[in-house]
Amino acid sequence: MRTRNPILRVIIHLSLIIWAIYSTFPFFWAFLGSIKKPVDANARVPVIFGFTPTAQNYVELWLNMPPEKFVPIGIGILVTILALIAFAVFTKDSLTGPAKSLIIISVLVVMFALLPQIADMSKFYTYFLNSVIITVCTLLISISIGCLAGYGIARYSGLLGVILLVVALGFRALPRMAFVLPYYYLANIVGLYDTHIMLILALVAVNQPFTVWMLRSFFMEIPREIEEAAMIDGAGRLQSFLRVIVPITWPGIITTSLFTLLLAYNEFLLARVLMQTNLTLPVAIAQFTSGEDAGHITIANAAAISISLPIVFVIIFFQKHLIKGLASGAVKG
Repeated sequence: MRTRNPILRVIIHLSLIIWAIYSTFPFFWAFLGSIKKPVDANARVPVIFGFTPTAQNYVELWLNMPPEKFVPIGIGILVTILALIAFAVFTKDSLTGPAKSLIIISVLVVMFALLPQIADMSKFYTYFLNSVIITVCTLLISISIGCLAGYGIARYSGLLGVILLVVALGFRALPRMAFVLPYYYLANIVGLYDTHIMLILALVAVNQPFTVWMLRSFFMEIPREIEEAAMIDGAGRLQSFLRVIVPITWPGIITTSLFTLLLAYNEFLLARVLMQTNLTLPVAIAQFTSGEDAGHITIANAAAISISLPIVFVIIFFQKHLIKGLASGAVKG
């Protein structure tokens, strides 16, 4: 119930505001550092106001060409993104959510894959593509396996299902360091060291217990009578799962996908050990922060902001599904 005490309401709102400032301050400070010159970023007294903003750090991070030549390409990218936003807004009733998302993602993938062919991008862009490839492949494999496994365990009430869940939970509880050396030796034995395939397989194995547990909780809330009615009408088990159960639990699948995306996108330890030249973004940022050059701190801030923005956009784009998925997972029945 909402409190009617004005003093208590003021205290609650002040606490929320202070907590919001505390939570967003690191992002704000990194953004300030990304638009500063090295002399301002490394000053003894922190400089918050009175400095001249610059975009040179982002230019050095992403481009090997003068920014003037990239302006037409940047305008084209901006127009494409605006067109995709308009497509998502104005096709609300004509296309289903999965089909619309697939079209938008496909256009973005093609656009970013062709960008190095028309512009002289820096090595950091290659690291960005590595992270995107690894994250997308990990997400698709993890969710595909997690949906089938979670649905099977949700519908199976025997002892074996409980054992599998306990084993998955124990596997998930192990620290990352317990997996690093086995995967490193396995990668060298099979000749997959420093390849996307090995890191994808490792991330799928590490994140799979989480997807199974989370998706199982969503499938448990779907009454059996729904799929039984579909099977009475002639659908098989797989057809009833794909055409009836998946659309109902789509918000839960989106929620699980977003958490899996974050786990794969931000993974550092496995990517650092299993990749030598095909670096991912978290490992690439660590190279800027480990050097002795004072100018690297501003580029590291620009890199941190740059890799955070895609995640922010993805969360905003799927915000409605995320809220539905979290709400459906919190309420039973």
